[in-house]
Amino acid sequence: MCRTISKFVILKACLEESPMSKRDFDKLLLEAVDEGLSSLGESSKQAIYFHLKKSFNVKKQEIPFKIEAFADGIEKIFGLGANFLETIIVKSLYGKIGEVFEWHESTDLTFTEYVAKAKRSFLEKKRAKKIAEELISCEEMMIEG
Repeated sequence: MCRTISKFVILKACLEESPMSKRDFDKLLLEAVDEGLSSLGESSKQAIYFHLKKSFNVKKQEIPFKIEAFADGIEKIFGLGANFLETIIVKSLYGKIGEVFEWHESTDLTFTEYVAKAKRSFLEKKRAKKIAEELISCEEMMIEG
C-alpha cells in the first residue's frame, strides 16, 4: 500500500508549488535587491526605492511581482550602470538560494531571465526536498507497520 501512496505523494509533490516556497523566494529576492541597492549607500537606496515607487509604480514589496518593471526602472535610472547593479543583485540572490552565479556572456541572459532561472532552481530544490521527506516518511511507515 505504501508504494501506491508514495507514487501518489511523488506525483502530487511534483505538480504542486507551495505558496510558502514562492513567498520564501520572494523574500530572498527582496533581500538581494536590498543588499544590491545598499552597495550604493543607505540614503541612495532609499532615494531609489522612492523613485521606483513614484516614477515607475513599483513599491519595494511589489518587486518580486513586478520584476520587469523594476528592471526597467533601474535601467532608466542608471543607464548602462544598471548592469553592474543587476549583477550585484543576481550574485546575492544566487548565494541566498545556494547556487553559484556564473555569468555566461554567450547566453546573453537578461536580469529578469537570471531571476526566473534562480526561481526555477529554488522551487525545484524545494520540490525535491519535499519528495525526499515524503519518501522517508513512507519508508518509516513501512518499517513500523
